[in-house]
Amino acid sequence: MRTETQMLISLAFYMAVILTIGVVYSSKLKKSSAEDFFLAKRQFGPWITALSAQASDMSGWLLMGLPGAVFFFGIGQVWVAIGLFIGTVLNWMFVAKRLRAYTEVASNSITLPEFFSKRFHDNKRVLLAVSAFINLLFFSIYVGSQLLAVGLIFSNIFGLPMLPMIIIASIVILSYTLIGGFLAVGTLDCIQGSVMVLALSVVMIFGVANAGGVSGIIENLQNFPRFLDLFGEVAQEGVANGVPLFGAGTKMGFIAILSLMAWGLGYFGMPHVLVRFMAINKVEDFKASRAIGITWLFIAMGAALAIGIIGRALYPGAFATNGEAETVFIHMARTFFPPLLAGVVMSGILAASMSSVDSYLLIVSSALANDFYKGIIDKKASEKKVMRLARITEVLVVIFGIIVAVSGDTIFGVVAYAWAGLGASFGPLILFSLFWKRTTFQGALAGMLTGGFVVVVWRNFIRPLHDAVNVFELLPAFILSAVVIFLVSLATKKPSQAIEKEFEAAKAAAR
Repeated sequence: MRTETQMLISLAFYMAVILTIGVVYSSKLKKSSAEDFFLAKRQFGPWITALSAQASDMSGWLLMGLPGAVFFFGIGQVWVAIGLFIGTVLNWMFVAKRLRAYTEVASNSITLPEFFSKRFHDNKRVLLAVSAFINLLFFSIYVGSQLLAVGLIFSNIFGLPMLPMIIIASIVILSYTLIGGFLAVGTLDCIQGSVMVLALSVVMIFGVANAGGVSGIIENLQNFPRFLDLFGEVAQEGVANGVPLFGAGTKMGFIAILSLMAWGLGYFGMPHVLVRFMAINKVEDFKASRAIGITWLFIAMGAALAIGIIGRALYPGAFATNGEAETVFIHMARTFFPPLLAGVVMSGILAASMSSVDSYLLIVSSALANDFYKGIIDKKASEKKVMRLARITEVLVVIFGIIVAVSGDTIFGVVAYAWAGLGASFGPLILFSLFWKRTTFQGALAGMLTGGFVVVVWRNFIRPLHDAVNVFELLPAFILSAVVIFLVSLATKKPSQAIEKEFEAAKAAAR
């Protein structure tokens, strides 16, 4: 049997297993309830909360985007991982419990836009509409990045056009998401998170062995001194999503390092992560869930970074562009393992991408069906009508995502844009909403709009101007959004006693 055929069998078997499990868990969904469909009626345990949060967050970027960036630009990219790790820890420590408690106090909010609206008693649903639109915009882009990762697997293994393979994977993801809602998605993401960390660990271990151990890796990398310098010059120049990254020879100074670490700020505003906090069964479960999630991230991200480093030692001249370098995980899996096992290992990329796409689809469908339609257009819409619209939305978003996936950009570049947009629009507002009672509706709206606007302007018009302003757009956008929320809130009338009472109730419930 041909090598490619054996690997294809493994990948097909994995997708079949996932689809079967999804259908089985779908039978537990009470299809008459939107709360069941979008939030699994807040019944997640510690393991599902932790692993589904981390798996949906890391996506195909962890297995392809991050190793590729390290391989191509050097180990200075570790600052991205450090920032993300710190952001994850802070999110679990300070945001998780308070958000879970507050969303229940705020009229049992089941989506982030709904929480913003009810938190500030926004009777005109302005916050609901704006935040739902932001979700629709950036998560539709995000779906494309993950479908691109799926397409790269099949095009690199089998030399097949990406489009048919992306469509097949999309059908599998849509099948269990449309039927089972958040309960099926969360359960499968927990399973797929386990597959991801196992695949990364196995490839890393075999990579070290094939490179002659740690000493062999260090010896092989001596020919690339810039690659090994955390604070020195960037190894190669490159472009992500049309925006120039740090060029070859650029010093990794304070601003450059801060720019990379700023990725961690995005966690405070990621709806697909925050909704896991909202879905946990009991506030008391967060201690165990936090330990599981942080441990998973430490192992998985450490392995991903190591794969980029090991790959550079083994194949120093293998990839000419950053986009090509994102296939280093695939290249190593094919080299180290027999075909059937290589297919199993590469299922980790499918797991990463599928666990993200299904979550993004639920966020987007809830934004349009629950927030836009039921929240603004037809407040008396039946549960059945809302879920039917949600499922139609998921299909349309997948079609849009396929278009984005075949546009030719890198996974790292597409993810960066969406991550910055969501992190700057929602991150500062989440923190102020949860921890500053004086935050007003006007401050919330101004800050949300500022974050999204600055991301677009900074990325497209300011970053390309000069190296001095070539900073990841999330950093300036996050800071300006926070400043605007603070100043506008102080300049406007303080919240009502009812809002302040709810704030204190949520604070007490989270203790």
